[in-house]
Amino acid sequence: MTNNFKMKIALIQQSNTAHRTENVAKLEQNIRFCAAQGAELIVLQELHNGLYFCQTEDPDVFEQAETIPGPSTDFFGKLAKELEVIIVLSLFEKRAAGLYHNTAVVLEKNGSIAGKYRKMHIPDDPAYYEKFYFTPGDLGFEPIQTSVGKLGVLVCWDQWYPEAARLMAMAGAELLIYPTAIGWESTDAEDEKTRQTDAWMTVQRGHAVANGLHVLSCNRTGYEADPSGATNGILFWGNSFVAGPQGEIISRASDTENENLIVEIDLKRSETVRRIWPFFRDRRIDEFGDITKRWRR
Repeated sequence: MTNNFKMKIALIQQSNTAHRTENVAKLEQNIRFCAAQGAELIVLQELHNGLYFCQTEDPDVFEQAETIPGPSTDFFGKLAKELEVIIVLSLFEKRAAGLYHNTAVVLEKNGSIAGKYRKMHIPDDPAYYEKFYFTPGDLGFEPIQTSVGKLGVLVCWDQWYPEAARLMAMAGAELLIYPTAIGWESTDAEDEKTRQTDAWMTVQRGHAVANGLHVLSCNRTGYEADPSGATNGILFWGNSFVAGPQGEIISRASDTENENLIVEIDLKRSETVRRIWPFFRDRRIDEFGDITKRWRR
């Protein structure tokens, strides 16, 4: 944790195109802007280099995967070192032939790889066919130690699972971070869109409350067509946000705009909140054995 407890963080919410070079150039510009505003920790959205390709099952897409270390960690690592910032990346990792992951990588201020996390929960729904591409993670729920503290990095679908947030917190995470790509199917009714977005924010705010931690959730925005035409594509709902350890919304981006959400947070608030709401003290761990079962009946 930083010595003065207060830290400026940034979430980069952007729309992407099929031109990966242009997307990366836009990310570089935004990273430089956030660093110039004093951000020490910069979080990028899920699979930020290109389109969200999981709307279809296409074997050719595997050509987009890269090793870690690899081109993206080299490029962004040089940027992190030059600007002296920590960057949270989200990459399509090629681990071996036929073995791929959805992987978050944390780059330290000196450009080195501080650690990585492989997405554990993999969805398989219309327009989100991730099981075709990604093997479930095998690195566990382990925070990544950095010069600004222990970062509990999870990815998108993980954000619906309180167990993931809890295990990160129990391992000493000082922040919960979620690179994300989530949106509406374009034909969803307006009231359904509202319910989905509210649920998404509510469950993550609940993780903040239950664990007494700040939550940083960085989503993409913009419309991306379904190449197969089977659906009407995804309208990513943005709404990247920072929540405090009592679930309070500290800052929130719009649902439609490219934005750099830059916020100062006070990490000492976690200690203050946990003293008045001692949830970890009162957990009945002697009665939680059944939590590892799929279902109790």
